Amino acid sequence: MDIAEVSLNAETRMDQSIQALKHNLTKIRTGRANPALLDSVHVEYYGSQVPISQVANVSLLDARTISIQPWEKGMGAKIEKAIRESDLGLNPASMGDLIRVPMPAMTEERRKELTKVVRNEGESAKIAVRNLRRDANEAVKKLVKDKEATEDDQKRSEVEIQKMTDRHIALVDQLVTAKEQDIMAV
Repeated sequence: MDIAEVSLNAETRMDQSIQALKHNLTKIRTGRANPALLDSVHVEYYGSQVPISQVANVSLLDARTISIQPWEKGMGAKIEKAIRESDLGLNPASMGDLIRVPMPAMTEERRKELTKVVRNEGESAKIAVRNLRRDANEAVKKLVKDKEATEDDQKRSEVEIQKMTDRHIALVDQLVTAKEQDIMAV
């Protein structure tokens, strides 16, 4: 392994941390409806737990309502029960085959709680990125110790890894700020 591989590996893993943050932020609900909100809800289907999107068509009815159209007749009640028992605080209503999931209006207090959750997610992502920076720098130091790279190479790579870290942390800040504004928008 050389310095270029260490750098590339660190960047790839930092990108994965950003993707994980984006995924976690989609789970945090805002006032608006979003079909991705139900991705974490699983329903029993022939003995196994599967996401709702694999047993029904999940779409938006309007800005504040998600509609779920089960593909099989008997799944409606199971889907409704799974949504009710999830920790999302949603109350689905059946209308024949169609299940409507209205998004309740959020209080100011709830919005502030959610911004704290978003900040914690962002901080966790920053910690992950910083840990990856540390791991990359240690790998480069090991290369120098094993005489596979020079100290000048080490200094250059540390500067490059720091720039990469700064870019990813700035991206985390942008994502967190955007999500906070989304939550606080009434």
